[in-house]
Amino acid sequence: MEGLSVVVDCSALQEPDAELVEALAHLHLDLRRRRCELRLVNVGPRLLELIEFAGLARVLGVEACGEAEEREDAAGVEEERDLGDSPL
Repeated sequence: MEGLSVVVDCSALQEPDAELVEALAHLHLDLRRRRCELRLVNVGPRLLELIEFAGLARVLGVEACGEAEEREDAAGVEEERDLGDSPL
């Protein structure tokens, strides 16, 4: 069973809750112990929100594409520089 990928299609999960997120986390852990991987596909916005809230987005491999960089720009984050450097 080593190297196997288990794909879970989440499109039918209309009302996900914390219990579902916990079950996915346990499934991920169990598969990882067997050197397998869990892949979640068609993750809806509510499930994604719960996974992110639980701090499991990276663990479960589901992150909103491109949003991290957009949030940085919106928050006004700048690259670190020396005081002697001229502004861009």
